[in-house]
Amino acid sequence: MKKFVLILVIGVGLIACKNDKKATPANENLTEAKAKVQQIEKGTYVANTETSTLNWKGFKPTGEHNGTVAIKDGSLVISEGNLSGGSFTFDMTAITVLDIPAEDEYNAKLVGHLKNEDFFDVANHKTATFEITSVDGVNVKGNLTVKGITKPIEFEAILAKTESGIELTGETFKIDRTQFGIEYKSKSIFENLKDKFINDEFEISFKVEASK
Repeated sequence: MKKFVLILVIGVGLIACKNDKKATPANENLTEAKAKVQQIEKGTYVANTETSTLNWKGFKPTGEHNGTVAIKDGSLVISEGNLSGGSFTFDMTAITVLDIPAEDEYNAKLVGHLKNEDFFDVANHKTATFEITSVDGVNVKGNLTVKGITKPIEFEAILAKTESGIELTGETFKIDRTQFGIEYKSKSIFENLKDKFINDEFEISFKVEASK
């Protein structure tokens, strides 16, 4: 009888140990997942202007053009592991066109046109700015100022931790240029343009790398 009880106790002990071993990886994974959420330390992260990029793309019936705008300076604020604020200044004098070879004379002509009063009037508005006003999950809201005109915009962005700090990637979103006084060849402003118009909306996407 004593032998039976001893065997029973040992058997129960082995089963319990086996169950504990099965539960351990799940607990470890849960702890790991929680740790990853809180890996990003709170504080202000300064944008790396050399590796961060702001991309634009404009459209017209006969084609499209795309390029970049340089980020002059900027920062992102992290609270409780999440994005909570930030602001950026864009150097409009450093706007580029990428879909036309740099040595092609039309590249310089298009860049010059984008800089003149038909578009961004860079002589009088050398910079544009963006300030984050609220963040809800991946949804970011803020105020964009172009040519001295400020309008609210909204887009989705994903925050990730990197070896040097953080990276914020903005999904492609659209902006109506006419809201910022850029009315050149807008069919919503001018009549009888036929197929010579330029779309009011242009696309923006970005990737910002920042560190403390």
